[in-house]
Amino acid sequence: MNEQTQAISHDMGKLADDARDLMAATADVGGEKVSEARHRLAAALERAKEICGRVREKAVAGAKATDEAVHEHPYQAIAIGVGVGALIGYLLGRRGSRNRD
Repeated sequence: MNEQTQAISHDMGKLADDARDLMAATADVGGEKVSEARHRLAAALERAKEICGRVREKAVAGAKATDEAVHEHPYQAIAIGVGVGALIGYLLGRRGSRNRD
């Protein structure tokens, strides 16, 4: 996982922990609206956990597929990387020269 993905994962975990703490803190608070809100929050946490798991599975599967493709075709992967880098360099160079005009 890259740093941004780790940061998002950490933030989602912290958000889930905060939501659980909120649910625990309001456990003794009565009222139909509070109870309904707690149930909605619990359901949202479960959905978020499921979605996070699916996204993680898809990311791992994509990384494995990319790794296999690069190992099967290393020279093509290098050529694509060089081509993309050259294209980005060209576009950035053009952008920089236009800004100077």
